[in-house]
Order: sequence, then C-alpha cells, then structure tokens
Amino acid sequence: MQKKTLKVYWAGDLFDAKDLCGNMLLAAAVEKFSQNRYRIMLPQNGESEVVNRTSQSIRDADFELLFNCDCIVANFDGTDLDSGTVVEFCFAKMVDMPAVLLRTDFRHSGDHELADGDPWNLMCSHYPRTRSVHLNAMVLYHDLQLNNSNNLTIMQEYLDRIAQEIVAALDNVTACKSWLKTSELASQYERAVKSIGGSLVERFDNMMGQKLIEEKIFSGLFD
Repeated sequence: MQKKTLKVYWAGDLFDAKDLCGNMLLAAAVEKFSQNRYRIMLPQNGESEVVNRTSQSIRDADFELLFNCDCIVANFDGTDLDSGTVVEFCFAKMVDMPAVLLRTDFRHSGDHELADGDPWNLMCSHYPRTRSVHLNAMVLYHDLQLNNSNNLTIMQEYLDRIAQEIVAALDNVTACKSWLKTSELASQYERAVKSIGGSLVERFDNMMGQKLIEEKIFSGLFD
C-alpha cells in the first residue's frame, strides 16, 4: 500500500533544448494527473548543483538521486537507446525499483519482430515490476491537430495524453509485489553502491545508507 508521495527518477536524454524543455513539461503533467502521488525528480536539475564538476562527480550525483527515488521512468526513444539511461535502468532493477519504460518514437529497432519483442534490444525487456508505454508520437500529434488549430492547446493536450499513460503504468508497477524484502534492502543497496564505487560508497557507509533504507521501508513498496 502506498503510504507517501513517491519520488520518480526521470531517466533519459538531457542534451539539447528539446530534451530539457520536454522533460520539464511532461514531468509537470505527470505530477498534475497523479494528483501529486508521484513527484518527478529531474537529473538535469540535480546536476546543476554538483560542485567541482567532473564526469565522475556528475555520475555519482545522478546515481545518488536515483537511489533516493522510489520509482523510475526511463525514456526509451531513439533508434539506439541512450546508454546512460540503460545503465540507470539496470541499477534500478538491481534494487527492484518499479519501472516504466516510455517510448513515443514511432521508429523501430532491436527485436521488435519477435512476437513478444519491444522496439529495442531484448536485453532491456521482461523485467519484474516493469511496464512499457508505447505511443506513436506522430499519430497522436496529427489526431490532436485535426481537432484544434491552437498550438498551445495542442501541446498541452499532447502532454496530458502521454502523462495519463505514464501515471496508469506507475500505478500498475507500484502495486506489483516486490521480490526484495525489507530485511534484504540494506544488503542489496550496499551491493549496488559498491558495484558503482566512487564517492557514493563513503556517503552510503556514513549517514546516507541508514536514511535511505528507512525511506524505502516507509514507501510501502517492499514487504
């Protein structure tokens, strides 16, 4: 049973203006349609707070934000999935984080021709407590454009439609039973942190680890 507002890590591209603005707009729509059951955490915001910016310090900050979240939405758009997003998704699965894989890209790649395949490499599919949301961005856009000529109205309804699908999928995965027990949380997160290394290990060994596990138990997502 969900006991609090759940924090959702928003994994995906954040490399250009379309990425950054799109992430912000869709995140706001998800929060609105979930009536704040889900609070979206954008790595693009957390990265701006990193002091002494290096590739490792930015990486460590992203992982710390990920582990402090309760769920993950991973954007799986593109003919080739963003490698950073895939890494974050894999570590989220290592700690049995409920996950939604979002694809609005109408192009196909990977193993989509298999009967149970997705439009990406099969190694990124078929995980516990994970649901895929597949939408054809262009078809949805044209459908909305036929009924409205105001660009701002089209954009808002466009975001709302996608957000509704994401919220429904988040409701689904957060209701799924976890394979990871509360008694195993500390040891499993410790394994994940040690696998990553870097500055995360020291912070986890100090106060971050205890607080993190207490938050996971309070989330109601683990038995």
